[in-house]
Amino acid sequence: MLAAEEIRDLQRKICLESDEHAFGQIYLALMPNLLQFAQSIIKNKELSEDIVSDIFVKIWKNRERLADVENFKLYLYISTKNTALNYLSRHFRKDVLSLDEITINCPSVNYNPEQILITSELVNRINATIAMLPPRCKLIFKLAKEDGLKYNEISQLLNISVSTIDSQMAIAVKKISFAIGFDLKKGQTKPF
Repeated sequence: MLAAEEIRDLQRKICLESDEHAFGQIYLALMPNLLQFAQSIIKNKELSEDIVSDIFVKIWKNRERLADVENFKLYLYISTKNTALNYLSRHFRKDVLSLDEITINCPSVNYNPEQILITSELVNRINATIAMLPPRCKLIFKLAKEDGLKYNEISQLLNISVSTIDSQMAIAVKKISFAIGFDLKKGQTKPF
């Protein structure tokens, strides 16, 4: 995942220098999460791929305008959401999509040996708990923890308050902590 500073640098190179390599780096880093986000709205992998590809084509064609974009990552997420919702509206006459209608599949938690040693049983418990979260909670958790969006970015993207995000993240953390036997109050793991 690219840091915000790296994204700004690549954005500047795309905008000012028409740097194709920088565009490729942004595409490779952000496309998988944008594709998953589009798919959670559209419910169709091929159409989601088309939507995300179209967004990147438009970005490249209008790259001079990127200088006006303050938060490029959030801009891409909002573009993905709007394009997906416009598609649903045009093709299915569906105007409003509730957060509870968005289903998101969180890929398994990936750890490398340098980061942490964790048993496969524990990883399975975490993944199962994430899969069982309510749709809104799961979406917010994924955007915050896997896609790396800040709470204020999620707030703008989903048109919800930061306090709603706080409460949904608290629910997710509490359920995950309970599933792995971690006592939030004491800060210690209980025996399985």
